[in-house]
Amino acid sequence: MRLALLGLVLAALSGCTARYLHPFEVESPRTAAPRTAVADVLESVPAPTDPVVVAVYRFRDQTGQYRALENVSTFSTSVTQGATSILMRALEDSRFFVPIEREGLSNLLNERQIISSTRQQYSGPEGEGLGPLPPLLYAGVLLEGGIIGYDSNLITGGAGVRLLGAGGSGEFRQDQVTVYLRAVSVQTGRVLKTVHTSKTLVSQKLDGGVFQFVDTQTLLESEVGYSTNEPPVLAVTAAIEEAVVALVVEGARDGLWAFQGPNDSNTQDFLAAYDARVRADARRDVFDRAPLERKGETLALGVGAGLGRIESDYTRPSAQPVGAISLDYPVFGGVSVGVRGEGGLIDVNDEAVTFGAASAVLRTRLLPSAPTTPTVSLGIGALFAPDVPNVDGPFLYGSALAGLETRLASRVGLFIEGGIDYPFQEGLDGLQGSGGINDNVWVGRAGLVYYTSF
Repeated sequence: MRLALLGLVLAALSGCTARYLHPFEVESPRTAAPRTAVADVLESVPAPTDPVVVAVYRFRDQTGQYRALENVSTFSTSVTQGATSILMRALEDSRFFVPIEREGLSNLLNERQIISSTRQQYSGPEGEGLGPLPPLLYAGVLLEGGIIGYDSNLITGGAGVRLLGAGGSGEFRQDQVTVYLRAVSVQTGRVLKTVHTSKTLVSQKLDGGVFQFVDTQTLLESEVGYSTNEPPVLAVTAAIEEAVVALVVEGARDGLWAFQGPNDSNTQDFLAAYDARVRADARRDVFDRAPLERKGETLALGVGAGLGRIESDYTRPSAQPVGAISLDYPVFGGVSVGVRGEGGLIDVNDEAVTFGAASAVLRTRLLPSAPTTPTVSLGIGALFAPDVPNVDGPFLYGSALAGLETRLASRVGLFIEGGIDYPFQEGLDGLQGSGGINDNVWVGRAGLVYYTSF
């Protein structure tokens, strides 16, 4: 039976590995790269009164940063070195600008010189001269700038659990790339407009494994994992495309160029959508997180349920259902004071008996402006267990809980927390004065919290 179970586990894990880690067939090349989220916005830029001729000599990586790898020395750069080509494509896709070739200007001039020399040596079919080449198109606006920042490990984190040699974990990492773009007047050298954009990159990793003896002489060891990494070139492309959109709008509002139909509904809708994005982006913090609006929140009502397990002098007490209800009043920042009532069952000598508790609580949300935040709660109060034999009166107890809370809606949050209810005297299990363990109650629960105002 154990060998059959072992075979099934290995087959399942190997199947998952083949599905997620190894491609089954060679993919054909694609004529178009994956589109970014800004591509549709760039292609919907309203038409200009006159297309603006712009020149880009070099839009380069100015970070000087190499790719960070653990325990490995590498000279591979963090971002693409072909940002000029990306910018030229973005300018072309906008249909607002007419980009002209300047990065390979020496090659262009060499070819023109070859053509001019050939025209001087040879004549047309009827002996006429071929004439000079038409003049090169020149630009009135020069675009400068580059990729000026790539910040690695802006946010890192993860979670995992392992029990009896089996478990799994997940990790994530967030990087950020920043782009500056400026328009310069060729005639005067004046910087007409400067815009900057940033884009985050998220990498995630999930893995799990088993390492345990299935019998005295058979060891089961298996691992499986899966990771995703956002391509840096797509992040750079999205940031450059957004910079081109910003340059179009900000330059039009400064009178540098104009839309063909400034009062058309399409133009107005485009400008309104751009302003909405700017307002939303202005509210984000340095970690690209939108702060949580807490206007009018004066009370938080929480309801949760889970499991509790007493640590008593009896052997192997089982986990029993527990619940709690709380009411918090914010004092300042993420700190709030309130009351909490707890109740449920505890296992005393293989018998489930009821208990209840009430306490005053000091609770803090460590990241009050973030939609997801760690939480810490400290409380002190009284604990009652009237059905436990040889227990007289309440127990003075303290509680310490840690967890996470995330907003599901504007006023509704989901929380998960775990910790300990610690009686300050021994005897909750009915063995008062004779036990050697303080009869702590370990609890873990999840629930909902509703924020309201009165």
